[in-house]
Amino acid sequence: MEHEENSNIENNECIVDPDSGQSKESKLHGYKLVCAKLGLSMCFYFCFRLLAGWVSILFGNYSGTINETVYILLNYFITIVLVYVIPLLFTAWIFKSFTNYKGKYRELYAKPKRFARAMGTFPAAYGFGYGIALLTMLVMYLISRNVSGHAYIEELLRPTALEPTSNLAGLFSLIFMLVIIAPLFEEIWVRGIMYDALKPYGTGIAIIISSIVFGFMHGNIYMLFYTTALGFALGYIRYATNSLLIVTILHALINSISAGLLTVISLDQITDGQSRIVNTISNVYSIAVLALIIVSVVIFLSKIPKIKKYRFENPWTEIGPWKKTALFFFSIPVILMMVLVFNDLSLGLLIRTLIR
Repeated sequence: MEHEENSNIENNECIVDPDSGQSKESKLHGYKLVCAKLGLSMCFYFCFRLLAGWVSILFGNYSGTINETVYILLNYFITIVLVYVIPLLFTAWIFKSFTNYKGKYRELYAKPKRFARAMGTFPAAYGFGYGIALLTMLVMYLISRNVSGHAYIEELLRPTALEPTSNLAGLFSLIFMLVIIAPLFEEIWVRGIMYDALKPYGTGIAIIISSIVFGFMHGNIYMLFYTTALGFALGYIRYATNSLLIVTILHALINSISAGLLTVISLDQITDGQSRIVNTISNVYSIAVLALIIVSVVIFLSKIPKIKKYRFENPWTEIGPWKKTALFFFSIPVILMMVLVFNDLSLGLLIRTLIR
């Protein structure tokens, strides 16, 4: 998107700058308050994420008394409510989003101008994210070579927390979570409420912090850097188009690729690797994804010169981006959030240590 287009779009943003005309001290206070609310929101999210895990374990005690399919569907339902619905409603409440977004959802989810052009950013966004993922995998591989034999470290460095399943109900539920639930809730949450709360203090800082939070939400070392990079790309697209519809669709498309890989792996487990059709589909899909990754990375690299020339809108210039980022991380609720993030990234090491 051209800079002029973005400037015009910015004038039509749906959230009014709450600090316009205020003093530097008032803006600083408002920014610190937003950071504190973001930290509080994510603390709430991680606590409910822990709760979902414990409920799932307790619920597992009854798995032998009910039908396996019913058990799996109920388990996914509980996860959706505890991990997505309740924390998102809490975030919307503390940011007063029910008032700020009143009558604006139709605008945010309307088909924007230049829809096709915006959707055409998919390869570059995917390439940016996966380029970071490939670098992360390389670093983790080099680390794991030197710590082989340490079961905890090897488990910590696993590429993904998502597991294939041999149950069709579980497979369809997982695909539904990845392709529908996660994109819809996470985009409203991160590039909707959080982004709009931060935007009055600078579009760049809004994209950066919302991207970091997006990376933390996934609670996995491999996915931390990949999803942060991907969040930055989606944040830019959110800014360029002023559309949650675009980023939600792109998010769903990216997750669909992962869902497809999980599907072919799961089908291979279901057929015990004996189905030639499944093996053929698996090979073709893997080659297609590899080709997409290569093409996407090349497209992203070709766009770097244009990206370097780009400048985000910054209505609050009294404080630079580095200090704004530092202020975010020194907020007490954000520090508490980081403790919970560490617990997630370390596979519950903090909780296990406290229990002992």
